[in-house]
Amino acid sequence: MFQHDRLSNEITLLQKIKSLDYILLISVILLSALSVLVMYSTDGGEILFHTKNHLVKLTVFFPLMILIAFFNIKFWHNFSYIIYIIVMLLLIYVSFFGIKSSGSQRWMDLYLFVLQPSELMKVAIIMCLAKYYHRLKIENVNSFTSITIVLSIIIIPIIFVIAQPDLGTSILIALSGLIILWLGGMKIKYFIYSFITFLISLPFIISFLKPYQKLRILTFLDPDRDPLGAGYQIIQSKIAIGSGGLNGKGFLKGTQSYLDFLPEKHTDFIFTLFSEEFGFIGSVGLLILYSIIIFRIVRIGAISRSNFARLFCFGYAFAIFIYIVVNLSMVLGLLPIVGSPLPVMSYGGSSMLATMIGFGIVLSAKINHKQMIA
Repeated sequence: MFQHDRLSNEITLLQKIKSLDYILLISVILLSALSVLVMYSTDGGEILFHTKNHLVKLTVFFPLMILIAFFNIKFWHNFSYIIYIIVMLLLIYVSFFGIKSSGSQRWMDLYLFVLQPSELMKVAIIMCLAKYYHRLKIENVNSFTSITIVLSIIIIPIIFVIAQPDLGTSILIALSGLIILWLGGMKIKYFIYSFITFLISLPFIISFLKPYQKLRILTFLDPDRDPLGAGYQIIQSKIAIGSGGLNGKGFLKGTQSYLDFLPEKHTDFIFTLFSEEFGFIGSVGLLILYSIIIFRIVRIGAISRSNFARLFCFGYAFAIFIYIVVNLSMVLGLLPIVGSPLPVMSYGGSSMLATMIGFGIVLSAKINHKQMIA
């Protein structure tokens, strides 16, 4: 009897392994390997601080992604509200007891690494709203009560993130939440009214921005107004990307990066270094890899019988797309610098942790795509 139960569990585990989306998995592995190479380049062709830390985090978070995938999708549905509340409590904790750095208070020390809860909220808010809309009847989607609840779910964490201050992450959280509202069936007129209201109130909103945030907007409009100060980063970013040409300068041969013309190249501006060394062809290849990842996530959502899994996958695919678009637009000077890491590629443990958790839940949806959730 015990042998039969053990064999049954082994078969179940084997079925889970077989049911993984290996195209998505291989794409994430390739992206991870590529990120290590680029981080190695940021350290000047040596295995130094950033490369070691990035590799260690990948070594921990990638198996965590697989572990998350092996949990039934029903588990993530059942605990979505609890996960949202836990992350919300972490945001509140950071507001009072968080680590301060460069005028911001966004992090908490977990001894093993420093956690930024706002990054986790990007995934938690998608889970929470996907669970809320999972059982909501279509006729109640546009009711006053429903709209009030979902807007509260989105606005409350945004208030805490803006107060850190972290305008970029708060915008990304808002966009992640709004796409679930749209997928959940909210009428398009509410989005149009909200957008018009936002445009009208924009001058009022700008008046509340921090001085450095206003400076970023002015720099975006005219980087050359302060080429050696506020505009230096974006000017050097454009030069580095343009100097890569068609084929790039070659691995470990990026002059803008190696001569330290480009500050903070290991974080939000990692694409700049990559583009300089691998050129237009390499950049297109990276975008194709991201496109494959997004396509596989959408496909998993499309085949899922559970409304929760479907909403989460579609929402998370859109979120990854937005992170990429915002990051690339930022380094190309098409958007103000808002602090948006490139998924997996950029240095940062919290961002990578949140991304891998998201991938893990998507893989869980794939393994359990035939399962209905009551």
